[in-house]
Amino acid sequence: MCTSIISNRNKTIVGWNLDLLDMKWRVSPNENGVFIEVFDQTEGWMPLFGANRRGDFVGMPTCWPFDGRSDPKGTEPNVILLDIDLLLMKKTLQEVRDIAQTGAVCSVPGVTFMASLSDKDGNVLHIVPGQGCEYFEKPKYKVLTNFSPYKMDRETHPWMGWDRYQKATQMLEEAADDFDVNDCFRILREVSQTVCPTVVSMVYDVTDRTVYWCTERQWDHIEQAKF
Repeated sequence: MCTSIISNRNKTIVGWNLDLLDMKWRVSPNENGVFIEVFDQTEGWMPLFGANRRGDFVGMPTCWPFDGRSDPKGTEPNVILLDIDLLLMKKTLQEVRDIAQTGAVCSVPGVTFMASLSDKDGNVLHIVPGQGCEYFEKPKYKVLTNFSPYKMDRETHPWMGWDRYQKATQMLEEAADDFDVNDCFRILREVSQTVCPTVVSMVYDVTDRTVYWCTERQWDHIEQAKF
């Protein structure tokens, strides 16, 4: 299901909960980033989420309810491939923004994957295939869960994450200017899931270029990598 948050105060801090059911996943740290990979029967291990050494972060929540406008209709760029290109530093956030703002972006048939992207300066790009994109220049904070920001709560679904969105937004609104990695993990813990379980919680201190993560809600076992 997933929750994506970003805070721009004294530091730029990005947080991500990957909520995943019945899929193989792994965390892969390397010299270029810390990637969360998911296994696809056709493509193998795909780096879909995480942080790179340049300062970019990629989150990709699923949008509920599914919106058929996100299905491929021709040769539109696919949101998943755009996300991977940003994560692997083949494109910049501004290049992805240009693509998303000048034409339609699709997802995969039957599933509306959104993009929650940010860069080293704390700028944020949200893409909802079939509906549009929004760019925010270093916002104080942003949250994306599993519903369309264009529809908010006008359409409801058990997995939409409206409660997670409200909780994270409230905590970010009340946060102090010294908001840090521990504060971000506190929010991720509050909005973590068990039914569709949170398998990875990741925080990127973009200012310090350090990534922290734990798996399967083991909040006392935090790993880290610094670039």
